[in-house]
Amino acid sequence: MTGLMFLLRRALRLPWMQLLLVYVLVLAVLLPLIGQGKRHSYYFRATAHLAGLTEQALADSLERAEEAESYFREAADGGDGGEDGEKPHMAVVIVTTVRSQGAEYRYYLQVAAALHRLLRRCPWCRHYRLMGCNVHPRPAEHWQAEGAASRLVPVVRRFADGGAGQPQPEPESERFEKEKADYLFCLSRGLALQPRYVLVMEDDALPSPDLFPVLRDVLERRLAARDPLYVKLYHPERLQGFLHPEPARIMEWAGLGALGGGLLFYLHRRLTGGWASSLSSSLAFCALAALCMLAAEGYGRVYLLEARRASPQLYAMSPASHCCTPAMAFTARGAARALRYLRARRCRSGFAKDSALYEALRDEGDTAYVVEPNLVSHIGLYSTLRGVIEQPSL
Repeated sequence: MTGLMFLLRRALRLPWMQLLLVYVLVLAVLLPLIGQGKRHSYYFRATAHLAGLTEQALADSLERAEEAESYFREAADGGDGGEDGEKPHMAVVIVTTVRSQGAEYRYYLQVAAALHRLLRRCPWCRHYRLMGCNVHPRPAEHWQAEGAASRLVPVVRRFADGGAGQPQPEPESERFEKEKADYLFCLSRGLALQPRYVLVMEDDALPSPDLFPVLRDVLERRLAARDPLYVKLYHPERLQGFLHPEPARIMEWAGLGALGGGLLFYLHRRLTGGWASSLSSSLAFCALAALCMLAAEGYGRVYLLEARRASPQLYAMSPASHCCTPAMAFTARGAARALRYLRARRCRSGFAKDSALYEALRDEGDTAYVVEPNLVSHIGLYSTLRGVIEQPSL
């Protein structure tokens, strides 16, 4: 035993053995400990944590729903701004319909209450207009939109109750085309107010507290001289890793590795006196940079992005990729182009409105961006398109 300890101590004096030990400690000890409960980490232990995280998410959603219903029941009329006859600076439109499942979570009330609160607290949002867009074929049945909330958040209807515009229940093959048509209607109603910008949100896209400060920075400073088709405010967390094929992310990953590797290399040199040769030093730096890159990807880029929430100016903006449309910001001209592009395309299963927009983006040579980290959380565990969900899961 004594001989083994002697050999171990001797081996640990070798710089490369020290480097190997750091790899083992970081990748096989530290990250499994801190990443096992992180849903978007490579180290996430679904069997141990997924059910608990889902249960907590549902409980949180139910609590927000109760608070939102109470908010609308008790709040005074008015306060959403932009109703003084002037053209709104931004139209904020919530696309909503009745869900066959999960009605107790009252997604529309959660989102509408959160947006209404944010607008009331926003000092420059006086001329922002918040409105609901009820696309349910029997709109009076949508009590969340048509009830007490409508005193604070005016609602437009796509269909009239029992009128000539009453549609028949659509077959499954037409659901995605109807979803696109609903979106077009709501976007056009927002654009009809003649705003400078239109923000279209689905009724299960819960806004982050800094939504409007970040939008102001993105639309009025960074994109002031550009005319994008749209700006996405949400991208699925599972697709936000470094290894997804967006060139900007690869550069970000390499830069993170160079920075982290440089800091670790400097720390090692201060503690041990450095390496025997310049070649060894270069290889050591590359190995440490690779360690930082592996650790960042393994832990989850989505969690590293959270540091950018410290300031609106720190949010990243890159060219938009395919998927999804829970929250989209448009300039007035971009919204007009989006209406034209979508009307020229027919949606179907496997080719929903997000696919149609992305196809138009490429075919027309237009530009679009995505903001990171996400400015909304997708809280809807029950879908209006995907049929019955027996057991919701994150």
